[in-house]
Amino acid sequence: MWKRFSSNRPALVGVVLLVAVIAVALLAPVLFPNGPWKMVQRPFLMPMAVDGLPLGTDTLGRDVAAQLAYGAQVSLLVGLVSTLVALLIGVPLGALAGFYGGYVDEGAMRFTEFFQTIPNFALAIVLVAIFEPTLASITLAIAIVSWPPVARLVRAEVMSVRRREFVDAARLAGLSKPRILLTQVLPNTVSPIIVMASLMVATAILLESSLSFLGLGDPNALSWGYMIGAARTVIRSAWWLSFFPGLAIIITVLALNLIGEGLNDALNPHLRKRGQKP
Repeated sequence: MWKRFSSNRPALVGVVLLVAVIAVALLAPVLFPNGPWKMVQRPFLMPMAVDGLPLGTDTLGRDVAAQLAYGAQVSLLVGLVSTLVALLIGVPLGALAGFYGGYVDEGAMRFTEFFQTIPNFALAIVLVAIFEPTLASITLAIAIVSWPPVARLVRAEVMSVRRREFVDAARLAGLSKPRILLTQVLPNTVSPIIVMASLMVATAILLESSLSFLGLGDPNALSWGYMIGAARTVIRSAWWLSFFPGLAIIITVLALNLIGEGLNDALNPHLRKRGQKP
């Protein structure tokens, strides 16, 4: 798998970009010990106008570079945690529906379709508006709108795997259904889940940025979307306040999508058999 992944140059570029973003997020307290909220100079300083402020200052004289680094922590955290929560909801539900079928499958899919009748972004706005906008509520809202596709994917994969010979052999060996599901079926559905998870992180970052841009973000947590939303009224006179966080979002989402495509090429058994990309 690693050999095939490493031969995919776009995927390697995605890894390099993502590692750089994660490094900046982890090193933010070291690079900017004063934090992102402290006023360091007069407002609206352009990039490179003053030594030590490579990206300039915002409307209150705060360091844009520091905000960008600390914003990476928030955006990545929301993306990762919301994806994990969505997987914790969608994987078990889809696995039970696909393995047991019948009324279990019918009930699980009708429950999933209920959430899919409302557009994701609209539902996220409603959920965040109902509760106080905090990182926890935003993360939970994104997870709630993200799990239905996971459930459907896992259901389809489980339904395919459960018909294979090694599952029949496990039944003949006397293994219980829960044990067959956990030890024989689910391990063979990991590959598409990993690929989908990498893409879900990117989608979650975009959703969080959109919510923060609309003023539904946590006012005590500085994210890239919050930076763009705060700068939208001065976008003509201070272009850099929205340009740099927007560029950070583009780079991160692009990196995650490149990694997701690389993982799909590396983990897809049909592609391995043909020895070529689609």
